[in-house]
Amino acid sequence: MNLHVRNMTIGRAMLSIATAVAVAATGLALVAPTATAEPVDVPAPKAAGAALPFTSVEAESATTNGSTVGPDHTQGTLASESSGRRAVQLAAGQSVEFTLPVAANAVNLAYSVPDGQSGSLAVYIDGEKTDTTLAVTSKYSYVDTPWIAGAKTHHLLDNTRALLGRDVPAGGKVKFEASVPTTIDVADFEQVAGPAGAPSGAVSVVDKGADPSGQGDSTQAFREAIAAAKGGVVWIPPGEFKLTQSLSGVDDVELRGAGNWHSVVRSSRFIDQSSAPTGNVGLHDFAVIGEVTERVDSNPDNFVNGSLGPNSGVSGMWLQHLKVGLWLTGNNDNLVVEKNRILDMTADGLNLNGTAKGVQVRENFLRNTGDDSLAMWSLNTTNSSSTFANNTISQPNLANGIAIYGGRDITVKDNLVLDTNALGSGIAISNQKFMDPFFPLAGTITVSGNTLVRTGAMNPNWQHPMGALRVDSYDSAIEANVNITGTTVTDSPYSAFEFVSGGGTGKAVRNVTVDGATVDGVGTVVVQAETPGAVTFSDVKATDVGVAGTYNCPYPAGSGTFEITDGGGNSGWDTAWDDCATWPEPAE
Repeated sequence: MNLHVRNMTIGRAMLSIATAVAVAATGLALVAPTATAEPVDVPAPKAAGAALPFTSVEAESATTNGSTVGPDHTQGTLASESSGRRAVQLAAGQSVEFTLPVAANAVNLAYSVPDGQSGSLAVYIDGEKTDTTLAVTSKYSYVDTPWIAGAKTHHLLDNTRALLGRDVPAGGKVKFEASVPTTIDVADFEQVAGPAGAPSGAVSVVDKGADPSGQGDSTQAFREAIAAAKGGVVWIPPGEFKLTQSLSGVDDVELRGAGNWHSVVRSSRFIDQSSAPTGNVGLHDFAVIGEVTERVDSNPDNFVNGSLGPNSGVSGMWLQHLKVGLWLTGNNDNLVVEKNRILDMTADGLNLNGTAKGVQVRENFLRNTGDDSLAMWSLNTTNSSSTFANNTISQPNLANGIAIYGGRDITVKDNLVLDTNALGSGIAISNQKFMDPFFPLAGTITVSGNTLVRTGAMNPNWQHPMGALRVDSYDSAIEANVNITGTTVTDSPYSAFEFVSGGGTGKAVRNVTVDGATVDGVGTVVVQAETPGAVTFSDVKATDVGVAGTYNCPYPAGSGTFEITDGGGNSGWDTAWDDCATWPEPAE
């Protein structure tokens, strides 16, 4: 195997870039950490990931007369894109029954049906068939991106949701019976509150002529409500509202719904504006569900495309079937994006595309993105002093969970990333520029308290893998101080920490420290060093190491050495892979 195939471009046409929690080895079941004795004046560490309003149950842990597939890490397979790398396949007439760990009156189900097919899932509660059904379709799946080197048909899963029509207590049983062959991955059970009431003084879109049945075009009504409510609130009541064109001039106004299960906007392009001079925009508590079935990078098929202006906020949103959730350019200083669900994007979940300062992206849940789930890309001007914190990211199927491409004084902390697929790591800290003018990493990059579960992937362009956490001097040497602390790596299919110059030119990785990591299960090595540089490791403790502790083979040959400095407290990874002509195969 020629492991030095270095055309590592992860191609983008528009360049849509792309805890301590115990995570069950089968998937996204989040369990509170076991308490340990601590002095009373020392607070317990905050769990990585978001505080979610739902509880996920893996289909493979439920009762079924179907068959379980996986685990599998092979690009382009259903199991490899599934939570926990496993799922349950049902033939028509077969079913899977979940026992609820919590009370719930709603469910969101991740599933797949064969290409070209559609159908439904009948819903039974405690053995009784209900009037509720879940629609299933391949319409939003089986995405091809031939302009992205190494990509195969991907985005094989989708999500479908429904209110159950009744409260089901913990211990109740909810069964789904397939009308067509269906793969069931994971079910999110939730107790959804009733619809909120309108804020006092708000301008209702219905009063401006919007149709809550979803039949008529409500675009003009939304525009008139926004114009009338400047400095105040636009109210989106319960119902479905169809928009056929994007909104602009959204400035100094709040759009608020009755809750993201109750107020639903059907639109593939919600806000598209290049500037918002005042800002102070609020987008809260409604759903925007699109009809994007393929990735067209020249189309602004996004929830937000451009700028909301400074001091804006986005919270409580349900975003689904779009290209990108938020593709942010222009002035978005001090933006807060929190407690949103971003599902089934054909590209990124969120991308800070230069200029962002003081942005906080926190407590969000992202599943099944077709590129980086969360990204900062310092194009044209630098992102600075911005943070991704306490987000839960599951199943990005063509890139990284979190990617930082350049920027100054960036923080990535307390995130939970699970099940990355091809062309991505759980977290990537990178100087890959894609376009100019690009602003490389500078100042201090803080990567703290993150948990990475089954992350890292086989890169088909490189012909060898990417680690769970990757530091990549792709187009220029790493000169920033990169401080990686408190990382938990669990069941990486390949390596835990990778240091590479993805452009294949041997740019150095410098000024990096890794301190206080727990590595529990790697298929190959703990440290994968493939470019010149130097990293200090302290208190990195590894167990269940597949092949060896280190792979230290800088490329190109003669470009320099990679120095591993032992800062003390390391254990479990003191062996080395000594054949740089081959890549170690993952241990069984």
